[in-house]
Amino acid sequence: MYPRLIIDLKKLSSNLDAVAKITKEQGKCSLMIVTKGLCADAQMVKLVAEHKAVDFMADSRVKNIATYADMARANGKLTVLLRLPMHSEIEEVIKYVDLSFNSEISTISLLNEESIKQQKKHKVLLMIDLGDLREGIFFKEEDKIFSTIKEILAMSNIELYGIGVNLTCYGAIIPKNDNLSVLTGLAEKIEKKFDIKLSMVSGGNSSSIYLVGKGELPEGINNLRLGEAFLLGNDTAYGDKLDGTTGDALLLEAQIIELQEKPSLPIGEVGVDAFGQIPYYEDRGIIKRAIIGIGKQDTDLDSMIPLDKKIEILGGSSDHTILDVTKSGIVYKVGDIVTFELGYGGMLKTSTSPYVEKGYK
Repeated sequence: MYPRLIIDLKKLSSNLDAVAKITKEQGKCSLMIVTKGLCADAQMVKLVAEHKAVDFMADSRVKNIATYADMARANGKLTVLLRLPMHSEIEEVIKYVDLSFNSEISTISLLNEESIKQQKKHKVLLMIDLGDLREGIFFKEEDKIFSTIKEILAMSNIELYGIGVNLTCYGAIIPKNDNLSVLTGLAEKIEKKFDIKLSMVSGGNSSSIYLVGKGELPEGINNLRLGEAFLLGNDTAYGDKLDGTTGDALLLEAQIIELQEKPSLPIGEVGVDAFGQIPYYEDRGIIKRAIIGIGKQDTDLDSMIPLDKKIEILGGSSDHTILDVTKSGIVYKVGDIVTFELGYGGMLKTSTSPYVEKGYK
């Protein structure tokens, strides 16, 4: 059945080997692999859990972590919740998650209470906002950071595991030696002030890995969290392909359901489309238009790259994507399959959609 996401496990394994070499051998960091990009796909999770170089398995959804917590722990990995915990999921967090990222003391207090109930110890990573303006205590508010840590250290069943930062995902702020050095400097202050040793200073996600190759990752950063780097082979700071990785470990296959020659301009008064947007159309005359059976409900059209480079994606609606195949050297017909590489958005949506099947190589 189509549409179908094809996952090449051998290529993913090679990608994992490559990012592990960069992170652990060159960067001297522990390796946290993020599973949310493929919605914690069972085959991918098994590959990650059994890889000796992986130290942590992380996701933004407790439901995803719940599917593999036992496997991860059996293979010596700690499970990690990346998104700040919601108060409504505290019980599940303590049950399935070993380490959670936090910024709110009220949430950490609830984690402590639930840890006492479940007779467990729970690790927390305190997030610091270095200017990307997503989660974390703002780095200039040192008094707030120190007072929060003081409260955490007084909790019976919470371990302050370390501090971390997220960059690029919201504000698109690029990790640099200077801003990450603020994090390592803060870690030193915390250790000195409270006479403790932080186990982790997490220097970000796939946008930070490029610093390893340049020799610019600050000393003191000892963990990186990698999702897209592993799945798509990308450094997400500048979009470069990482050494030893490939971008075609994941391929989307979709079937042509209509193939006709029609004008390139719609006829009549233009209003808004199904998503409330006013579209723009280029007049190309009569073109050969192929419709494939996948749409915006299931994928991100802007991060689909046809393997047939002579195809252009014109646009789409909820369930249809319209292609211009006029210039292609391939004589397509209804029922044929068109294959695409995926960017991050396309990967995320296709792997989450119940209407996109998965196949493996």
